[in-house]
Amino acid sequence: MSMTFYSPSMRAAASDLAIAISPLGLVELSDEEFEMHGPRLNRYAEYWAWYLGHHWGTRREFGDPQLTFNYIQAFADYINSFCFSRGISFDTVKEYDHIIPALLKRIWQQDNNMKSVIWEMGQQGGVSGDAFVKVAYESPWDDEAGNHHNGRVRILPLNSAYCFPTWHPHDRDRLLEFKLKYRFWGTNTEGTRSVYTYTELIRADVIREYVNDELIDERPNALGVIPIVHIANHPASGSPWGMSDVQNLISLNRQYNETATDIADIVNYHAAPITVVIGAKPSQLEKGTNRVWSIGNKDVDIHNLENGVELEGPLDALNMLKVAMHEMTGVPETALGQSQAISNTSGVALAMQFLPLMQKFELKKIQYGKGLQKINELALRTLFIFEPEATLYDPSTEGIIQEGQPFAIDPRDPLVYFSDIDWPSPLPVDRLVKLNEIGAMMNMDLESRRGALKDLGEQFPDEKLQEIYDELHEDAVRDGSLRMLRTQIDSIIQELTGMVPMPDGTSEPVPPGEDALGNPIPPSGGPGKVDKIDLQELDGAGSINALREAVVNAYGTKLGSRQLPTDDNN
Repeated sequence: MSMTFYSPSMRAAASDLAIAISPLGLVELSDEEFEMHGPRLNRYAEYWAWYLGHHWGTRREFGDPQLTFNYIQAFADYINSFCFSRGISFDTVKEYDHIIPALLKRIWQQDNNMKSVIWEMGQQGGVSGDAFVKVAYESPWDDEAGNHHNGRVRILPLNSAYCFPTWHPHDRDRLLEFKLKYRFWGTNTEGTRSVYTYTELIRADVIREYVNDELIDERPNALGVIPIVHIANHPASGSPWGMSDVQNLISLNRQYNETATDIADIVNYHAAPITVVIGAKPSQLEKGTNRVWSIGNKDVDIHNLENGVELEGPLDALNMLKVAMHEMTGVPETALGQSQAISNTSGVALAMQFLPLMQKFELKKIQYGKGLQKINELALRTLFIFEPEATLYDPSTEGIIQEGQPFAIDPRDPLVYFSDIDWPSPLPVDRLVKLNEIGAMMNMDLESRRGALKDLGEQFPDEKLQEIYDELHEDAVRDGSLRMLRTQIDSIIQELTGMVPMPDGTSEPVPPGEDALGNPIPPSGGPGKVDKIDLQELDGAGSINALREAVVNAYGTKLGSRQLPTDDNN
């Protein structure tokens, strides 16, 4: 039997746009599951239906306007982008920062696409109110083309409507059992397409997989814990479930759509009003522009029905509803593309303008930061089990081993799995202002170079400091070599010409010296005295080569090379 997995079910009937985005009606639930999870799954279905733009329960007649302004999706995506688009980085304990950061970088950026995973987590949490993430290991494999794929640690955001967790009755942080349940299309043995129900039951000691309640695989849980992380988007005291970012917008968005549709009806009525004819037959009157009616009966009355409704009131109602949606979400009114004057707003003023949204961002840092720390722990434990060599220091990766740091880490040490989440500011930062601020703190000895690199977002500051040192060392060696070569050439010029090169590029004769008795000593060097130079006293072979090159370039003693004529150059 072959199985084909497909995306989360989202069904819209052609007649009534009825949406089912949960296992209700699609996956058979026991009475206990329905009682425990039914209200939650109904909430998910409603939130996702509105997010996907299915705002109307009925269709109007063909030709009648039915406007849909999907502000729920716009607000949800904006909040998600505001909080998670700049990515994250991790800080680990100093004892293991030569190994763990490189492993986390491999897990998030090589084994997985960090930005895509975090975006999907934020989207599930922002719309559903709950985000579930599974950590698993994918063994090495070869594809049909013969290409080898290394093993990797997978971080898999799950559809919240397919997740059925069971927590300890007195400890909501202790997960006792997790069930993943959904339906998919597959081809049976007869070659026809059928719908199957897949169920994965995960416990701390065993993992079982079922298809249509038939056990297809059972294996021990090598990790020893349930590799599932639950993140409540907005905590509700006393409840294990989180609250959605869009739940307060549904009634406002519904009323906005209805009011906008009413306004569209008014506009259409003014464009094609109803004509009332009294005392004549409409069939005798020719409709259209540039037409003249001549009616003999003076009692005939013909006029258009006037609505008499001013649009100012309905438009004010629309504006009130939109302002209310901005207030409910904390998103500024200028954030969704509204034109505004360009200004050099300071960081403090910008933070005050986005203060409600920054408060939401701080709450998400708390909720998702805790979940990301748990994901890192599960990912590292999974990596150490399936790839034990990852516990050893690898010089080819980022991270420099320092004195006192171990060459191998002990997976039993809880400090190995500690990671602090570094969230960059979602507000735009003037990099020049940031550099000036860091420079001022370093001048006052209030910041180190390593701390400055961390403030600038460098994930591996020791590696960057070593790179800077190596570059400065290379520059110093090159500068010394140039000065040494320049000194040798100046001494050769003095010996050959009797002139001393000056710093400004000119030359002056060598001033005469005096012996012990005060008698003048003629200067050494000059034309015709090359044979008196003791080249070994200058600088050995280096001076000999320098002298040879200087003489050849100055006097042209090197013979020109000869070239034999060929058919190409004659």
